Amino acid sequence: MSSVVQSSIANPEEVNVVDTSHLLLRHRQKLIEDLWESVLRSECGQEMLDLLQKMRSLPSAEGQVAETLTQSSVPQMIEKLSLNDAIQGARAFALYFQLTNIVEQHYESREQKLARRVTDTSEEKTADITDINTADQRHPFSEELENNWTEPSISSSNKAGLFHWLFPYLKEINMPPLMLQRLLDQLDIRLVFTAHPTEIVRHTIRKKQRRISHILEQLDVAEEAMQEIGQIESWEANEAVAQLTEEIRLWWRTDELHQFKPKVIDEVDYSLHYFQEVLFDVIPQLAARLKQSLGASFPHLIAPTHNFCYFGSWVGSDRDGNPFVTPQVTWETACYQRKIVIGKYLDAIAQLREILSLSLHWSDVQQELLDSLEQDQQKMPGIYQELSMRYRQEPYRLKLAYISHRLRNTMERNRSLSSADSKKAISEGKAGQNIYQTGEEFVAELKLMQRSLAATSLQCRELDNLIVQAEVFGFNLVELDFRQDSSRHSDAIAEITAYLQVLPQPYDELSEAEKTAWLIQELKTRRPIIPSEMPFSPTTCETIETFRMLRLLQQEFGIKICNTYIISMTNFVSDVLEVLLLAQEAGLYDPVTYQTSVRIVPLFETVEDLKRAPEVMRELFELPLYRASLAGGYESVSTQADEVVGSYTPPLSPQNLQEVMLGYSDSNKDSGFLSSNWEIHKAQKALQKVASEFGIALRIFHGRGGSVGRGGGPAYSAILAQPTDTIQGRIKITEQGEVLASKYSLPELALYHLETMTTAVIQSSLLGSGFDRVEPWNQIMEELSARSRTVYKSLIYEQEDFVDFFHSVTPVDVISQLQIGSRPSKRPGKKGSNKKKDMSSLRAIPWVFSWTQSRFLLPAWYGVGSALQGFLEQEPEKNLDLLQYFYVKWPFFRVVISKVEMTLAKVDLQIAEHYVNELSQPEDLERFQKLFAQISQEYNLTKALILQINGQQKLLDGNPELQRSVQLRNGTIVPLGFLQVALIKRLRQHDKSQALHFRFSKEELLRGAMLTINGIAAGMRNTG
Repeated sequence: MSSVVQSSIANPEEVNVVDTSHLLLRHRQKLIEDLWESVLRSECGQEMLDLLQKMRSLPSAEGQVAETLTQSSVPQMIEKLSLNDAIQGARAFALYFQLTNIVEQHYESREQKLARRVTDTSEEKTADITDINTADQRHPFSEELENNWTEPSISSSNKAGLFHWLFPYLKEINMPPLMLQRLLDQLDIRLVFTAHPTEIVRHTIRKKQRRISHILEQLDVAEEAMQEIGQIESWEANEAVAQLTEEIRLWWRTDELHQFKPKVIDEVDYSLHYFQEVLFDVIPQLAARLKQSLGASFPHLIAPTHNFCYFGSWVGSDRDGNPFVTPQVTWETACYQRKIVIGKYLDAIAQLREILSLSLHWSDVQQELLDSLEQDQQKMPGIYQELSMRYRQEPYRLKLAYISHRLRNTMERNRSLSSADSKKAISEGKAGQNIYQTGEEFVAELKLMQRSLAATSLQCRELDNLIVQAEVFGFNLVELDFRQDSSRHSDAIAEITAYLQVLPQPYDELSEAEKTAWLIQELKTRRPIIPSEMPFSPTTCETIETFRMLRLLQQEFGIKICNTYIISMTNFVSDVLEVLLLAQEAGLYDPVTYQTSVRIVPLFETVEDLKRAPEVMRELFELPLYRASLAGGYESVSTQADEVVGSYTPPLSPQNLQEVMLGYSDSNKDSGFLSSNWEIHKAQKALQKVASEFGIALRIFHGRGGSVGRGGGPAYSAILAQPTDTIQGRIKITEQGEVLASKYSLPELALYHLETMTTAVIQSSLLGSGFDRVEPWNQIMEELSARSRTVYKSLIYEQEDFVDFFHSVTPVDVISQLQIGSRPSKRPGKKGSNKKKDMSSLRAIPWVFSWTQSRFLLPAWYGVGSALQGFLEQEPEKNLDLLQYFYVKWPFFRVVISKVEMTLAKVDLQIAEHYVNELSQPEDLERFQKLFAQISQEYNLTKALILQINGQQKLLDGNPELQRSVQLRNGTIVPLGFLQVALIKRLRQHDKSQALHFRFSKEELLRGAMLTINGIAAGMRNTG
């Protein structure tokens, strides 16, 4: 065992734990690989290990399949493997990738931690400045550039992105403190966890990953201690390696596949795990770092409120396309969230009772706290009788005992609510139960103790942290966003109006103008349109009950539990007014005061909807009743209204804020990567202009996925690439699937991600580049976008063979059977439609997932090369210079090109061609090969032009670390691709023949294919 440890630190003197851990990372990777081999040797035998090593040697040094490899005997050898050996190989490579991911993630976290130990130097406080006028010659449109540029650009230095860089830099460039303070006061960052099924790794495996990461931390400590005393071996290090071996062996004997299709409440549990394990403790650190860094550079400014960064969730509340998210499920989700967060508070209070042992003999106490104790004694005499003697001289401990009792009572009431009839439980009320009715009451008691301590010159860090946590998470943990497709609301209105016979013709036959006029008329009257006994279809009844449940949730949990209602596929003004009318029927909107407790968020997804979005919002803002609802209603009539119908839920805060969601996934699937990104970019600028005209604050909700084809990529650079003046301190972003594990599984990584996000929002809001205002540049991007869209759609939607090609040469049929989400993989198809032929019914996630597995990654780059070539052909030399200038100076363009470059580096056309040749039916092969040739031509063109624009010899030359990681992964993915093709071939042959001569069942073959999907997803580090 000692030899293994020594190999991990071959030369201890070379390791500089303060400066970098790259060398240690390489040693760790070697250690993990050695342990991986050791476990496989003992579990599978040397012969199997030799086979795996032979398979790993297939690709070139760049990690790609050699051009002649697919014609060699190796694929045939893999195809002839027994099912058992194929499954063993798939599992082994999947394990290898998972272990590699853990090591890379752990040492990324370690570098962040070590970097923060280094004291700031004057060099760190000086940002790299790039003078835009230092070029040898003036570039095209330089006049427009100078007219619109007000601040120097900032390089991509690794010092940027964190608070300790940001605020000194803002001070150095003489940022007006008042401007910074105004931004900090409205800082509003919301990250929304979603249940989109792209997390392929089991919860059980995620726990094993965390255990291994923890053991790696122990090994770090042991080896650093060894270096300090000059030893090369220690018992602690050997024990850590032994634990690693044991964990890997246990992992090997654990099933990687989900054992059942998860229910919605299972998905709730999965997503909330990150709050329990990481985020609850990280949030106070984020607030403290911002306050400390701000104070060092701007001592007179006030840090933002602690909840400047907060969280939302769709898990258990997003019903778009998921019939299993019922009103009752959403209620159970809210109760479950409250149970978790109160449990965390109870643990924190127990810790504080150990810490705050101050005695009246030796410490003064504020009268305010003593008065509070007297009131608690009257309300909870039992607690006083039980603990008054024990804590008679320890007022803080006595106060914490009362707080703990109220928390336990609140927890017990929550338990009864989750199992009993919700309406009955709410009607019973909360008075006299010694519970916390709101999170604000809990915070108030904590702050009372904080003030008493401060009055005697004391501070308790644990108490301060708990206050931050309580202010951010309240008693709800996260806010629930409701989401539903626009057609569900219009169908419900159509059925209701048909039953009441209040319209001269069916609602769905009215024009948009007629619908809008009728909806406005109904929104001005208190007359209900939904009878108490609902004689409607189950779908319409559930739509109505959803709004009623939203109202019940606000009554029990407070308005913060759920005040956002997102409308998928928003096309027209009527889509928004339909939701407002249904909200009115549930008591969420008052037609007299125009006061509402629900924020309606239109979601614009397709390219056509994105183009229409500004006009839709303009029409809405021109409606007095809608503007009044955003403004909080009319106070002048609120008293009269309360006397008539009783009190409505308090209005939304902040007021005059409109949230608009933009969809990356469907717009990309609809029109291609470049077109989608440009249309979203344009839509943001146009929406901001419309909102500003009406004096309304705008918050853009970015519906990004994990993969580049669905808007994914580094969040910091993505935020900096947003159009100037569109963020203004406010942003909302979805976090989903495998992204959650990569960002939030380790505390230091989570903290780093949240800090860079916050830094980017501040930086973008204050230091917008202004390049988006250069109209000739916009015209060029419009041209590139249009050409890219034409090329993309000509392949995806106009090639008659393409749908058959997609279903044949990708594993979409296997992916649809993965038990990774409660939501169906397809939207309901139209009556009489062939779902296989109907691309519109396929969701964006399996669409991207399938192309990723087969190594095409087509949605993230196709059409870009042709668009660039068309522009370059007009004036080759001049236009190439211009695109290179865009890449250096325009954040939007640079991010787009960088994402395409990263994706191209993961493409492997040789293995993709193997999918085409082996998975196509003989009668289809010729037509499918023509499509592949077209795709291959576009890939080579795109790759060549990207390298011309960024001036590199090879993809990712500008990011050697990412290049190394991608090449390492690409190489080991190659045999997994061959294994996947072989297993899918057998599976499809089994489906077709229905013969009895097959040695293995369909279930066994499907299981093997699914295991290869697991492995490739781990290697690619993203799915859909």
